Amino acid sequence: MNFSQRLIEWQRINGRHDLPWQLNRDPYRVWVSEIMLQQTQVGTVIPYFERFMVRFPVLAALAQAKEEEVLACWAGLGYYARGRNLHRAARVIAEKHAGAFPRDFDQIVALPGIGPSTAAAISAFVYGERRAILDGNVKRVLTRMFGVDGWTGNKKVENQLWRLSESLLPEEDMETYTQAVMDLGATICTRSSPKCQECPLSIDCTARRENRTSSLPAARPRKALPERSATMLVIRHGRDVLLKKRPAPGIWGGLWSLPEAEADSKEACLQLTGQVPASIIEMPRLNHVFTHFRLEIQPVMLTLKWLPQLVTDPNSIWMELDDAIEAAIPKPVKSILQTCANAD
Repeated sequence: MNFSQRLIEWQRINGRHDLPWQLNRDPYRVWVSEIMLQQTQVGTVIPYFERFMVRFPVLAALAQAKEEEVLACWAGLGYYARGRNLHRAARVIAEKHAGAFPRDFDQIVALPGIGPSTAAAISAFVYGERRAILDGNVKRVLTRMFGVDGWTGNKKVENQLWRLSESLLPEEDMETYTQAVMDLGATICTRSSPKCQECPLSIDCTARRENRTSSLPAARPRKALPERSATMLVIRHGRDVLLKKRPAPGIWGGLWSLPEAEADSKEACLQLTGQVPASIIEMPRLNHVFTHFRLEIQPVMLTLKWLPQLVTDPNSIWMELDDAIEAAIPKPVKSILQTCANAD
């Protein structure tokens, strides 16, 4: 059997068939799952997907929601631009496609946050279209199978992989094949310790034959991550804490976060609240790694004597500590607030 036939047969017996977005091929559910699965493992996605579907069971509910509600459901999943784009795309579908997820590939790929591979996966799963995908799992399978050298983020290497992916498509069973190549990369041809003895392609795999599974795909060229630092202010009055909305676009855009101080924490607190804090306590530092830089955060807790009213600033809010922890906030901010809650 050829490449695609072997994968299809393997998938029918050994693949994943009970993922929550596989229960039916509703385009809305498939689309949400594909966005969540970008750069995120299935095990992490499942509980987020299930909660998201309870909160926004149909596309219309997502389109009508406020961005803050969407980001609150997304909080902790990371790569928040995905959540913002998902919401934007839902509104585009409501306005331009009468609320029905489009079938035309060009219309799908034109939606915010959907690239060619994601659009192809949706088209294959929902409509059975013959489209090639090229996510991280597929890149790993192809580079090992065919011995493709070079970092897969390089445009020349990526174009080579696209041509390979397109040349291997079966004439039918596209849904099964698409799930198969994803599943193989996720469960068998894993980044480390691949299960080559269980792989239906192993007899022809270049990486296995040449003992190169640990070096294919080639690692991203090593580059030291730049380091940044930030002082985050935990301004409190009793159980209330001050939050500020992050501007979008940008890091954590649209999420509630802690105010940041450029220099003196006491002066920053005075400017924000009109008060000199009654006490100032430096909390333990923590590090957060983004794709392109490393951030060292110094949290500083400042306690106020009375609670000021911020009625003129729509991007500032006082929130009860337990509610703030459950709001649409970045993961390191949640860790800081949980530390405060545990210490109370």
